[in-house]
Amino acid sequence: MVNTAYDSALRQTPAASPWAAVGVSAFDELLYQAILHQPDAGAGGWARLTDASPARVREACDRLLSLGLLQPPDSTGGLRAVDPRVAIRALIRRRETESELLAATADEMATAYEAGLLREEPSRLVDVVSGEGANAARLEELYARAEHEVCVFDTPPYLAPRTPQLDLQADLLSRGIVYRTVYAATALEDPDVLYHAWKMVELGEQARVLPTVPIKLLVVDGRTAMLPLTASAAGGYCAAVVRHSAVTEALQKLFELAWQQATPLGQPVTDGELTEGERALTRLLAAGMKDEAVARHLGVSLRTLRRRVSDLQERLGAASRFQLGVRAAQRGWV
Repeated sequence: MVNTAYDSALRQTPAASPWAAVGVSAFDELLYQAILHQPDAGAGGWARLTDASPARVREACDRLLSLGLLQPPDSTGGLRAVDPRVAIRALIRRRETESELLAATADEMATAYEAGLLREEPSRLVDVVSGEGANAARLEELYARAEHEVCVFDTPPYLAPRTPQLDLQADLLSRGIVYRTVYAATALEDPDVLYHAWKMVELGEQARVLPTVPIKLLVVDGRTAMLPLTASAAGGYCAAVVRHSAVTEALQKLFELAWQQATPLGQPVTDGELTEGERALTRLLAAGMKDEAVARHLGVSLRTLRRRVSDLQERLGAASRFQLGVRAAQRGWV
């Protein structure tokens, strides 16, 4: 017997039902509730419970079947509801999978969107940022938006304090973002820069060194780049932020080319083969620094430095500085 007293209660569906989040319409929810409460009523009884035509009920049953909320009829009888705890969890997982697939297309859609904007208004490609404060704010914004990787060319002059940027970098590394830096050897001649470079390497930065790098550069996720336009000794600073385009792709390729040619800036292994002073010496030599700068960092004379380098070469059977670097790397010293 159909329980008509339940009819009005079934139709009191909330305006913002959570069922909508898994693709179930208000009427389909109403019918599913009726089936749960009156499983033996059949299509006619469910039609009376929901105040709908039998044809509408049959269409809704087909939808509930496709959603996995109902079991197909078998030899024992008609439609039956699936245990809601099982059916609803399955619906949620299906929606999560669909959402993940949609999210995976976001980059492609964003690329098309940005390309359309650029065709419509090419000036959108570049933002010009002036002043130390504005540049610091934009840098913080770019770091906050990083999802995968940040690539940097680091070279003098430094017109602003490094500490805020280093704090941002440390935060990125703690979030699991890959951070790669190619340092100009001249940058590492500054003791403060060298100290912070080693600290960042300890935190997970991947660092390499070249005698020079072509320009200061920051590339975030291969899509957004920041580079200086002008700089002056008076402190004026003007930078360009370039959005995803052929320009940012070219800048990323420039970084990758430099990265392949650069020397890794690693830390010597503490294996008992080197004294603390020798470890410091191999690190500085691996950074590509000139003898004068290395001697200054170690607080020794050029004569003493060259004697120590000669001693290391002799220990490793290296005929040149280059061979010394290769064999030190083979032993895990750099």
